[in-house]
Amino acid sequence: MNQTRTAFISIVGCPNVGKSSLLNRMLGQKVAIVSSKPQTTRTRIIGVLTQEETQLVFTDTPGFHRPHNKLGEKMVKAVGDSIADVDTCLFVVEPQGELRQAEQELLRRFQAEKLPVILAINKIDLLPRRELLMERILQLSSLYDFAAVVPVSAMKGDGIEALLEELKKLATPSLHFFPDDTLTDQPERVLAAEIIREKLLRLLDQEIPHGIAVSVEKMRERESGGLMDIEATIYCERESHKGIIIGKKGAMLKKVSTYAREDMERFFGCRINLQCWVKVKEDWRNREGLIHNFGLD
Repeated sequence: MNQTRTAFISIVGCPNVGKSSLLNRMLGQKVAIVSSKPQTTRTRIIGVLTQEETQLVFTDTPGFHRPHNKLGEKMVKAVGDSIADVDTCLFVVEPQGELRQAEQELLRRFQAEKLPVILAINKIDLLPRRELLMERILQLSSLYDFAAVVPVSAMKGDGIEALLEELKKLATPSLHFFPDDTLTDQPERVLAAEIIREKLLRLLDQEIPHGIAVSVEKMRERESGGLMDIEATIYCERESHKGIIIGKKGAMLKKVSTYAREDMERFFGCRINLQCWVKVKEDWRNREGLIHNFGLD
C-alpha cells in the first residue's frame, strides 16, 4: 500500500498578481473570489486538492501591501502568519516589471524562515515575446534559491500540471488532514457571502468595493422542492455608497443578486432564493468589533 503524503502550501504575492485565480485553476473549481481590483482576498481561504496518495492544502492569502486601516493591518498579518505555519510557499509574481517593495519584503521573510519556495510566474499569456520570460526567470532566480520556477497562465491553464507536480515533490509522509473529497474548509455561509462580494467588486466603481462587507444572516434548505433560502446583508461605509449599491430603482442590487444567485446555484447544486439588503456601518474597516463580526480577523 502506498504511503499518503501531505503538503501545506501558502500562496503569497502582491495584490492582483492572480493568486486566487491560480488556486481556483489548481482545484478545478472556484473557491476564492476573483476580481481585477487589488486586495480582493481578505482572509485566509483554504483549498484542498487530493490526487491519489498526495493531499495539497493551499492557503490563499490577501495581497501583501502597505496597510491603510485596521482591516488592512489584519490582512498583512494573515500573510505573515501563513508563511510561518506552512511547509512551503508558492510565490506568485507577474512576468514583467520591477519587483515591488512588498515582494522584496516577502523574499526577506522567506530567507528568515528558510522556507522551500516555488516561484510561479503568472500571466505568461500576456508576454509579447517568449525571450522576456527567460529574462524574468534569470532575474528572479538570482534573488532566491527557489525549489522550482514554473511559468503559468491561471487564465488559460498553461503550466498548471507542471506546477502541481513540483508542489507534490514537497509533500511529506503524513495522514491526510481532510477527507479526500474536501474542496475547502470555508463554511457555506462564507462562500455565499464571498460570491456576493465578488459581484459587487466586478460591477461597482473603484473606491466603493473595499468599503463593502457581506454577511449571510440566513441559509436554510427547504424540506421539499430542492430550494435553499439565503438572506444576506451588504454593509457599506457611507449613505451615498448605499444609493450606488442599490442603484436607480434597485437596478444595481438586482443585477448583483441575479449574478450571485446564478453562481451559487452552480456551486451548491440546488435552486437558490436569494434576498439582499444594504445597510450603512460608517468606517467599519477601522472598528475591531465590526471586523470581528464580519469574520475578517
